[in-house]
Amino acid sequence: MNSSPDLSSPRTSAIGIDLGGTKTEVIVLDADGHERWRRRLPTPGGDYSGTVATVVGLVNQARRELRLADATIGAGTPGSLTPQGLIKNANSTCLNGRPLQRDLSEALGQAVAMANDANCLALSEATDGAGAGAGVVFAVILGTGVGGGIAVHGRVLGGPNGLAGEWGHNPLPWATEADPRWACYCGQAGCIEMLVSGPGLARDHHGGLGGPTAAEIAGLAAAGDPIAQAAMARHAERLARALSHVINLLDPDVVVLGGGLSRVASLYEAVPRLWGRHVFAAGAAGQALRTRLLPAVHGDSSGVRGAAWLGRAAGTRLA
Repeated sequence: MNSSPDLSSPRTSAIGIDLGGTKTEVIVLDADGHERWRRRLPTPGGDYSGTVATVVGLVNQARRELRLADATIGAGTPGSLTPQGLIKNANSTCLNGRPLQRDLSEALGQAVAMANDANCLALSEATDGAGAGAGVVFAVILGTGVGGGIAVHGRVLGGPNGLAGEWGHNPLPWATEADPRWACYCGQAGCIEMLVSGPGLARDHHGGLGGPTAAEIAGLAAAGDPIAQAAMARHAERLARALSHVINLLDPDVVVLGGGLSRVASLYEAVPRLWGRHVFAAGAAGQALRTRLLPAVHGDSSGVRGAAWLGRAAGTRLA
């Protein structure tokens, strides 16, 4: 089991890129996982070439300021790679069908390891975070979109189709008439992502137009607003159903939450209290459900740290 960074690779700096729908972040870690450099910029929405330029600019800035002659590079994206090297299934739809890994590698002059951002979260938290030392970690990004990643004994599962952990585009299980079946960009309706993401929470609360954000709704609920409290209760119950499905399939030791909604403290009490209703034989023979729900130790930095470890593991050094 991995409880600390893998230091078997050459002891060089590791650059991590976290390409999100709203922000792009680059971090540099030393061989022991200590942060040396970090910058964040808004992601140019709907602009593929601008997105590539933003990433390249940040990486080159890190190289200049730290005088990095040799560093591995890994990147986390909101989609996954096809066998042909094209991005698919990204909620930042300008990336879909684009050879992002090739374009970044050519622009930066070296190989760039690439994985889904939820896989990077799973790798980070299984390496030296909330899931360190655990056999199976399921990592969830609850933000603009919803993604999942799986780490087993410290190694991320990708799968032959690059789909392992793609949990957000399954239908919400045990759906009721009270659960909306909103259309999803993936072509389906009623997806988990549409209901438990930040925009899904906002849409459930007020239609999603011109009202408070998900974070603001959580704050209103904590302050006693009854409408916000009702929305948060529906959100927690839907998230519990969605995660109980994962427990039935994967039986993870730890479920780690990342993304903006992972900062909602009430989820860590409400969801485990509710998910046992749908877990097979939960509580049988007096045995309590042992899966733990925990926030990402590295918070918003977990995905970008995982991207750095991804590059280190792949050995994506300058040729």
